[in-house]
Amino acid sequence: PAGGANVSQQIRQRRSEAEAAGIKLLDLSIGEPKGPALMSARQAASAAVLSDAEAMHAYQYNESAAVPDFARRFINAHLQRDFADEDVDYLPIPGIKPILGLLPLACGCAGEELGVATTAPGYPIPANWCAYHPNVTHQSIQLNSANAFRFGPADIPAGTELLMTNYPPNPSGQIANDAWFREICAYCAENDIRLFNDAAYVALSHDDESATLSSVAEEFPDLSWAEAFTAAKLIGNGTGWHVGAMVGSPDFIADMKEVKGKTDAGFVAAMAAGVIATLEEDQAGIDGFRALYRERLDQLMALMGNAGMRLAIEPRAGFYTLWETPTEAFGEPVNSAAEFNFSMIERTGVVGVHFGNFLRYAVCADVKSMYGDLEDAFRQARISYD
Repeated sequence: PAGGANVSQQIRQRRSEAEAAGIKLLDLSIGEPKGPALMSARQAASAAVLSDAEAMHAYQYNESAAVPDFARRFINAHLQRDFADEDVDYLPIPGIKPILGLLPLACGCAGEELGVATTAPGYPIPANWCAYHPNVTHQSIQLNSANAFRFGPADIPAGTELLMTNYPPNPSGQIANDAWFREICAYCAENDIRLFNDAAYVALSHDDESATLSSVAEEFPDLSWAEAFTAAKLIGNGTGWHVGAMVGSPDFIADMKEVKGKTDAGFVAAMAAGVIATLEEDQAGIDGFRALYRERLDQLMALMGNAGMRLAIEPRAGFYTLWETPTEAFGEPVNSAAEFNFSMIERTGVVGVHFGNFLRYAVCADVKSMYGDLEDAFRQARISYD
């Protein structure tokens, strides 16, 4: 489709314009950890780069010759369990974002019409990919405070053949528990819907009830399913490492292998070596980042709540907070989340991301160091929901 920018591109542009105009930015828009990856990952990746082993410097495609059994080890380290070999298959991937566009292709959209459902507000890339596939009919399942940002089977649109979810999700930070996944799995199995979950933030869950699709999908032998995990937010800042893995029913993973094998050369082996070292040997480092984000979430929620902002839902995973759009700010009516966000950027330097009629503020930056400036900014805004 010609023209148009997704919300991330819009925010980056407004942020640059404000900075060029001399506005001091209080940037809570960045959904990307600050700083480097954990030292354990960097040391292991460094040793791998210096290796003379040819496999470490070669294409990996759908395998991981340089890091044997990477995908299974990566998945099992997330789930703390093993699968029976006949029940699932695995696939190493170069992060989740590049494979989102391959999912409709793996479900046959190159040759026939395909109904795909995603959630909104949500990470925009799945919907963006659907727009580029001419045979895909895309529909959004609406999430809001009334349904606690978890949809039910009755919300899945008629004609859906591929359901793409993201739990724990960006931007709400809601979690899925075992009971919820069982309900969705049962419906999809009964209605011949392929089910995919993007579990990018599950390692940063702040609630013991947080579950994965993988934890219950085996209970539904007729379900065609897949789930993807990534190291991007897991090892500190691993967003540029492009390492992850998928697990799923053998039929779905086989179709993904077919498409990915023809279109992708695989991840960088040395970075995968660094990632698996951290997952298997440095869970304390991962726990440290999880605790840091929980502390910052509490700080930001207290600050913005005191300023009159209304939380849409309390985050139970990740590093995002989601807020309802005020009806009035700076003594003027507010017509949309985008209008409020751009007004805050231009008048106070506070940068968030608008999703539908909600506003997302992240805590990747050090909230404590900005606390006083943020208080002043929201006080200046004179928030009202009357």
